[in-house]
Amino acid sequence: MRVRPPASALIGAAIVIVMVAAIILAPWIAPYAESQFIGGVWDPPGATSWLGTDNLGRDMLTRLMYGGRNTVGIAAVTTAIAVVLGTALGFVAAAVGGWVDNAMSRCIDILLSIPVLISALMVLSVLGSSVPVLIGTIGILEATRVYLVARAVARTIAVQEFVAVARLRGEGLAWIIGREILPNALPPLIAEAGLRFCFVVLFIASLGFLGLGIQPPAADWGSMVRENAQAINFALLAPLYPAAAIAALTIGVNLVVDWLLSMYARPSGHALEL
Repeated sequence: MRVRPPASALIGAAIVIVMVAAIILAPWIAPYAESQFIGGVWDPPGATSWLGTDNLGRDMLTRLMYGGRNTVGIAAVTTAIAVVLGTALGFVAAAVGGWVDNAMSRCIDILLSIPVLISALMVLSVLGSSVPVLIGTIGILEATRVYLVARAVARTIAVQEFVAVARLRGEGLAWIIGREILPNALPPLIAEAGLRFCFVVLFIASLGFLGLGIQPPAADWGSMVRENAQAINFALLAPLYPAAAIAALTIGVNLVVDWLLSMYARPSGHALEL
């Protein structure tokens, strides 16, 4: 029986699709070049600039599109790295157990003992704010959070009878993780991936606001808020546009993830295997 998505999921999907399409197609549909000067400082919206201009006279709509390419693109890659790395390590720790689990968990605890923003600031201050450094730093830091979820879920599954039967059959570690643990752990991992993506978007925006994200003249939503923050003193909306984009994307992704979780959530157990 085919289940019709709820209205909330459709709204979330529409938000995500529209924003992703605008981001991907930015080089072709953006009114101007990313760093092109088209007017004065904080010009109001008009026919030539639908959202007005920024603190240097660049088109806000164009900057939003290109800023989204940087913010969302980096967040997607970083989230994928964090989910894959954290899940793999968490599953191995839970499936092997013993000193391997203890050693890996203590290393993760050490990383978690330092606030994530402080860790990122230290690394980026030393290595710079290039895109590869941003992706690697945030990916490793966020993988520690995914590790905790993956390990907790995998430990619950690893003590089930069907896993014990697989061990008695002589199945290897990779087979147990891929065929027994992973299918039963998908619902919480789907939810964690969606939440982690939203946190990474906010994290990248925070670094951009502090001046440690994507460096000018390239745009990202966090740095756009910082660059146009003084416009608030003149009752202008320039800094609210990138903030609204971050909020809209976060809401849209969460609505879609909630629906996916309700669709794929199943009781854990060997009954998942057909």
